[in-house]
Amino acid sequence: MKSAAQNIRPAPSPSSIPARVAAIDWERAEGDLDAQGCAVLKGLLSAEECRALALLYPDDQHFRSRVVMGRHGFGSGEYKYFCYPLPQLIAELRPALYARLCGVANRWNEAMGIDIRYPGDRAAFLKRCHAAGQARPTPLLLQYGTGDYNCLHQDLYGEHVFPLQVAILLSEPDRDFRGGEFVLTEQRPRMQSRAEVVPLLQGDAVAFAVHHRPVQGTRGFYRVNLRHGVSRIRSGHRHTVGVIFHDAK
Repeated sequence: MKSAAQNIRPAPSPSSIPARVAAIDWERAEGDLDAQGCAVLKGLLSAEECRALALLYPDDQHFRSRVVMGRHGFGSGEYKYFCYPLPQLIAELRPALYARLCGVANRWNEAMGIDIRYPGDRAAFLKRCHAAGQARPTPLLLQYGTGDYNCLHQDLYGEHVFPLQVAILLSEPDRDFRGGEFVLTEQRPRMQSRAEVVPLLQGDAVAFAVHHRPVQGTRGFYRVNLRHGVSRIRSGHRHTVGVIFHDAK
């Protein structure tokens, strides 16, 4: 177990969300996304910001719906979708992260022979979603207790899908909970599936592929299919924010 001193992390700087996102080492993040299908964005939120978001969960005025995972075979635990207007932190994170991931999304689609391209401005992409009837916000707040888990899945929601999303850990491992690792699996053609376990600290985010990504082979690029989930919570409680960039029908 880590000591309390080992878990202390300084508040992220600079303080504004767009500047904080811009300060991330995106060259390294893009390299990790290309190589593994995921990239850790360290210290994206402060401990205070994490606690403030987690404390929203009991207040239904912030949410449009609640999903109990066990009722649908999704796992064990629950989550709520935010309603518009989004909380300020989420409303600032969504366009700032989209702008940095848009280039990766377009490059991936080109490599996979997919004609769809994404505008640099997230508002323009959101108009595309809304015109197709995808107008419900998809950012969500997840809550897990002891024994809970999230089955491997993909967050698609409709015809228009931005190919990357971000999850932010709001709880502190080894203090608030144990277990509950973020897991990504990659299903490769004619090969066995590969699993990636992503260690996160409070305030860290992971950017990852929603559906598929390109992999360089001997005859060019081919697509691999990805799913993500959360392993069993062994003790305590875990909260996570999911930042999805396309809206839902």
